[in-house]
Amino acid sequence: MEYQIWLNGEYVDRDKAQIGMTDRGFRLGDVVFDTSRTFNGNVFRLRDHLLRLYRSLKYVRIDPGMSLDKMERLTLEVVEHNEDLRRSLNDDYMITQIVTGGVGRRGDGDPNVSIWIDPLGSPRWAPAYNVGAHAVIPKTRSYSSESLDPKVKHYSRLNFVLAELEAADIDPDAMPVLLDGDGHLSEGTGANFFVVTDGTLRTSKDSSVLQGVSRMTVMEIADTLGIPAVEDDIQPYDVYNADEAFFCSTPYCILPVGRVDNREIGDDVPGPITNQLLAAWSERVGLDIVDQLKRLPR
Repeated sequence: MEYQIWLNGEYVDRDKAQIGMTDRGFRLGDVVFDTSRTFNGNVFRLRDHLLRLYRSLKYVRIDPGMSLDKMERLTLEVVEHNEDLRRSLNDDYMITQIVTGGVGRRGDGDPNVSIWIDPLGSPRWAPAYNVGAHAVIPKTRSYSSESLDPKVKHYSRLNFVLAELEAADIDPDAMPVLLDGDGHLSEGTGANFFVVTDGTLRTSKDSSVLQGVSRMTVMEIADTLGIPAVEDDIQPYDVYNADEAFFCSTPYCILPVGRVDNREIGDDVPGPITNQLLAAWSERVGLDIVDQLKRLPR
């Protein structure tokens, strides 16, 4: 059996869904999206993700042809539609709303709208919870807000592809963390980045990063736990001297980092603050995040 996605008003098997090659999303990267995930079949912070999606749509001037409330209802319907299969697989998944610019000139055709499912399966990150993920700071930079505001969640991501290739040249197991035009840390490929210095959480200002919902969740949990957290200009020097570091993103929530540019970070991986945040997040969603990722087949 296959998960079914919603595409332009119809349910389609995930492995059979198609959009034509004349679509602007394929030809021009004229497409925005947003991705949330389920925990035990319940979508986490769906409204926050959809608010960000509709900010992206407004910025790039695509009308999806439906209200945010309708997109929310449809997303929950897709989740319910797939619930029996999810239960049978003992699975969770990411669920993504994708809206393209359509065919032809803007306004000539309707946008293609889909609500897509990606199973968590085979997570390559699971070993990082024991030894820490590896990261590399590549020469490829993040987009400047002067050309494309990084707060827009889009599929124009060739710089991310190049950054991943450069990171693999240095360390085949590494994930990239890009710098912005001023030499400050920005973000990973689909993830925000945090360091811990003298008990304080530090993450990049949102002038050069996506306003991550996972990033927001980390900041909220830190506040609840009484852990100081700030948005800051962070340079490679700060990362190399950090006590702890981690990525945060929708699929894995928090992923501890043990090495950056082949330099060890901190004494213990995961570090004590990273573990506190992971435990609090797991409690919040009623599921042991680390245990789930470790037990999924690889």
